[in-house]
Amino acid sequence: MNFIAALKHRWQQADSLVCVGLDPEPSKFPARFAGDEDAVFHFCRDIVDATAEQVCCFKPQIAHFAALGAESALTRLVAHIHAHHPGIPVILDSKRGDIGSTARHYADEAFVRHDADAVTVNPYLGRDSVQPFLDHADKGVVVLCRTSNPGAGDLQDLMVEGRPLYQHVAETVARDWNGNGNCALVVGATWPGQLREVRAIVGDAIPFLVPGVGAQGGDAAAVVTNARNAEGSGLIVSSSRAVLYASSSDDYAEAAAKAARDLRETLNAHRR
Repeated sequence: MNFIAALKHRWQQADSLVCVGLDPEPSKFPARFAGDEDAVFHFCRDIVDATAEQVCCFKPQIAHFAALGAESALTRLVAHIHAHHPGIPVILDSKRGDIGSTARHYADEAFVRHDADAVTVNPYLGRDSVQPFLDHADKGVVVLCRTSNPGAGDLQDLMVEGRPLYQHVAETVARDWNGNGNCALVVGATWPGQLREVRAIVGDAIPFLVPGVGAQGGDAAAVVTNARNAEGSGLIVSSSRAVLYASSSDDYAEAAAKAARDLRETLNAHRR
């Protein structure tokens, strides 16, 4: 099953638009992990197992693993998800974008080394920098469009031929880059008006990965109201810190499950 098909299946099977972001920060782990040489894997595995029932996908952030020298933990975590929670796709959040020869290696990093089902990419070097990812027709390519960070507008809102640049990105992906039907767009929860505009540009078929709900202040109800497709889905609403660190005590897994379940219920209340 390719990424888009697996995602659609999870939207229906789990009745969920929730994506749990896996951004390990050992300083925030419960005290029980002190002295555990494999704490990154063990903590993330526990969060995955506790929240799997509530999610449409998981999204590990590669920098959080790489900075800790924990790439092996990342590879084992993705393998754990595939083995123990089959059918739940994994998006590797790496925001890659480079010239073609380097991009091919980045694609292999995501899809071969880590066996991710999708990867986030930066479109600003143009089509050739994204093509090696697009060529993996069974994998998802999640293109940055209108991001959730405060400085997003510095470049993404620049007017080009009468429209902001992010709208050109959305149109280009939908019209020219999605030949394999494997593209999605990153559109931040902190900009509900832009979510609505981008949905109008690309139509119902392209999913949105929506970061920024929870710790970044994005409103879950506004996300769904402005960006759901005609079927009441089309969204991958990501929450990381609010789920991962819902508790710093021994009930961390149970607290994470509750946070994911609460978000799922909030989103579902506005889907139809």
